[in-house]
Amino acid sequence: MCETDWRTLVGMNHEDATRLGVGIIGSGRVGAVMGNALRAAGHAVIGVSAGSEASRDRAEALLPDVPVLDVETIVERAELLLLTVPDDVLPELVQGLADLGRFTPGQIVVHCAGRYGTEVLRPAAALGAITLALHPALSFTGTSIDLPRLRESTIAVTAPKPVLPIGQALVLEIGAEPVVVPEADRTLYHAALSHASNHTVVVLSQAAEVLREIGVEDPARVLSSLVYASVGNVLQSGPSALTGPVSRGDVSTVEAHLAGLAELAAETGATDTLETYRALARATAGRALRNGTITESTVLGILGLLDEGSTDGDAAGGPGAGSA
Repeated sequence: MCETDWRTLVGMNHEDATRLGVGIIGSGRVGAVMGNALRAAGHAVIGVSAGSEASRDRAEALLPDVPVLDVETIVERAELLLLTVPDDVLPELVQGLADLGRFTPGQIVVHCAGRYGTEVLRPAAALGAITLALHPALSFTGTSIDLPRLRESTIAVTAPKPVLPIGQALVLEIGAEPVVVPEADRTLYHAALSHASNHTVVVLSQAAEVLREIGVEDPARVLSSLVYASVGNVLQSGPSALTGPVSRGDVSTVEAHLAGLAELAAETGATDTLETYRALARATAGRALRNGTITESTVLGILGLLDEGSTDGDAAGGPGAGSA
């Protein structure tokens, strides 16, 4: 497909008044925001599905005047069909619609699940649909806050090579940056993003809970500068940005941390923060060894401390353990 063809198809030729009619199945946090972005790019959102009051409120806020329709009507009317349902629901939904013969030749069918490429859309492709997987590297709130963030994000594009430019063009239209991720790499891509985002939320939540337990009224205020600096440093400098007691080989400090967290766990009955600290300190020790900031003997000493009283059954087997 030549450049002129795909630019015309997705409406990037602004002299061409033709725009795509977008139908959205699932007006959750991602669907409503992506729909708003496509609408801002000039496409017409012809309908959304909304199975809950929260979804209807979200659609009303981000996609005003767009009708809430049933799924089959949306599929029938949409030139670009956006599937933004939970990952576990997606295969069944696609197969069910294909079994009913609802997809049509030339219809663009897009999902936003990070885990999948276009293989999950094969039943739609078999009926002649153009299939794309677009996954924004963004943690969505489902509000207007997401709109400028989306334009600053990258969006993973997975598609058969002949139609890959269509996915890239749609991403560019909404103001984001396309990053091509091959089908075979989608699982690792999604694992990396989930690890960075979801686990960061858990760690920060645990840190805030510890601060609240010792009487800090505004943990976010205490953590914000530290966290923003840490994120900025690692994104700019990579693993060499690692600091802290493990990286410095301060074994006695690590020992004190473990004792304090164990005492807190005994008082509150919540052991997850202690277990997380142990697991991440193991990984940190491996990284510090690779960075050359501590010696192998120091790593072994830290790992010995971490394994004492550990209940997670994941005893480290050596200085390189947990470094990946």
